[in-house]
Amino acid sequence: MKPLGAQMTDQLAFIAEFVKHPLQVGSIIPSSHFLLRRIVDAAGIDSAKTIVELGPGNGGSTRAILRAAPANMKLLSVEVNPSLHALVRDIGDKRLIAHRGDACHLKEILAQYGLGAPDVVISGIPFSTMSVSTGSQLLKEISSLLAPGGRFVAYQVSRRVATLARPFMGTGHMELELFNIPPMRVYRWEKR
Repeated sequence: MKPLGAQMTDQLAFIAEFVKHPLQVGSIIPSSHFLLRRIVDAAGIDSAKTIVELGPGNGGSTRAILRAAPANMKLLSVEVNPSLHALVRDIGDKRLIAHRGDACHLKEILAQYGLGAPDVVISGIPFSTMSVSTGSQLLKEISSLLAPGGRFVAYQVSRRVATLARPFMGTGHMELELFNIPPMRVYRWEKR
């Protein structure tokens, strides 16, 4: 765990990036530990070999995933924001691959690192600020890339991801985490 001063620096960096890029960063403050626990539980990562995290922000979710994941898994974390990517890159866990890039190129990114079909994809990317076509294309790609029985978990303020995902993944399941600012919807789909 990071020292308190370093945690505060990460949180301030997160807030600064939200102010600079409000459509890119999903929330003004990082996720609460209640939300992180709900995400990890929904993802069922205890037996996953390959996990993909889209939009890790300041790395709070990345650390939660790494704490819960098996020792022999790989976590590919994809962040488009250079400042936030730097925070994730500095986590320093041999299981973590911190990639700076756009999640819309997920297939190519997985191939670049020699990773196969992910067992789990976790997304904090705000689908509510994407165009319908971009969001739909990303969800179609996630659905096609997931391993059979794989899980997609998205934590979102709005319901838009559920509408966009329906043609590719069905209705899924949603739980609300009230102990977060703002409250978040945690959606979960499983590939049939």
